[in-house]
Formats: sequence, C-alpha cells, structure tokens
Amino acid sequence: MSSLFYVSVVESADKGRQYYEEKGLVLWDVQTKDKIIALTFDDGPHPKHTMEILDLLKQYEAKATFFIVGDNAVKNPEVLVRQYKEGHELANHTYTHPYKLTTMQELMDELQKTNEAIFRITGFLPTLFRPVGGQYTDNMINAAVENGYKVVMWSWHQDTQDWKNPGVKKIVQKVLNGTKPGDVILFHDGGGNREQTVKALKEILPELQKQGYKFVTISELMGDKN
Repeated sequence: MSSLFYVSVVESADKGRQYYEEKGLVLWDVQTKDKIIALTFDDGPHPKHTMEILDLLKQYEAKATFFIVGDNAVKNPEVLVRQYKEGHELANHTYTHPYKLTTMQELMDELQKTNEAIFRITGFLPTLFRPVGGQYTDNMINAAVENGYKVVMWSWHQDTQDWKNPGVKKIVQKVLNGTKPGDVILFHDGGGNREQTVKALKEILPELQKQGYKFVTISELMGDKN
C-alpha cells in the first residue's frame, strides 16, 4: 500500500510542480507527439503478482519501470533478475517503504541500502527514485538530486489507485479514459493482493496496443523528451 511519507525535520514548503519541471529535477510526464507511455509499478517485487505482470508485458512486447522496495528485492531475487534480464527498468522506492522518517540521512540510508541490494543481485545501479506515497519536500528532492537520483512521480490523471482494490473495471476505465502520449501510469505489483491489477492489465495492454501505443521505460520516455 502506498502511504504518506512524513519527514518531520523538514519545514521548507513545496515549490510546486512547475518549478521542479522547469529545473528538470522531477518528472511527472513528458510532452510528446509520439504515442509512447510509461507503465510503472511500485512496491514489488512480489513472487506471484510481479511474475504474472512480467508474463503479460512479455506477451505484448511492453517494457515497464519497477520502483523496487529493497527488502522485497532481497526476499525475491529471482524475480528481480527476471525483471532486469527482460529489459525492464529497475528504480528505487526505499528499502522498507517507511511511513515516517525523521532525518534526510534516514532517507539516504534507505535509498543506498536499496541500491546496494539491487546492484548485488543484478549488477545494475538505479538512478531513479520515487518517494513513498508520492509525498515529497524541497529538502527531500534536493537531497535525492545531490546524491545522483532523478525523482519520478506519475501523471496526475493516471493514478490507478489499484492498491485500494477498487475493482478491475475502475482500474481499466481510469487508464483507458485518460491515456495520452507521454503519460506515466501508476500501478502496484507488491504491497498486497494485486489480482485486480493483473486482470486489468489483461484488458489495458491489448487495447492500448491496438490504439498504437508503445510501452517504454522511464529513461526511454525521458530520452524522447530530450
């Protein structure tokens, strides 16, 4: 489940999306005429649901970006290896998915521990980071950027809220009714029962492919923007 991310020692106010986009510090989505979108999955890997999602992505020749919880990676290394070998992008979503942090050093320790785990298992070192629950502060972004990370959010109209298990139909409608070129779509492959997410993808992937969309990683999406 996505949760609010509190950093009690930080008092600086959020400068807002426009500021961070203009500075190139945070990505929500990109402006492009190309029919490309980025599917992103948080909170995995999960031994069952992530594998099912990987099967679907392979079937439709789709690439995705997985925001990895380090503790889950250590528990499911074989899933992580498959994700990497099949060309998906691995990104950082902290080690323990914490509800509350009290210092920036705690955040950096979470990120470093996750990166070390992913590198140890796959040999790949992530540079993308998504805050837990999408909650951030100025200091959090500055700390992440100073340590070499690119902060990645998602398109505001493409939060499927699948972690709430709203029903397959609602997840499908949320995505299909709002998809446009350059979108970053938020799903979850871990943190709970993701059967609805898997079933929704069985409808979403073929329909968007039929509409001419190509599914790319976040780095590929950023490359198109540049």
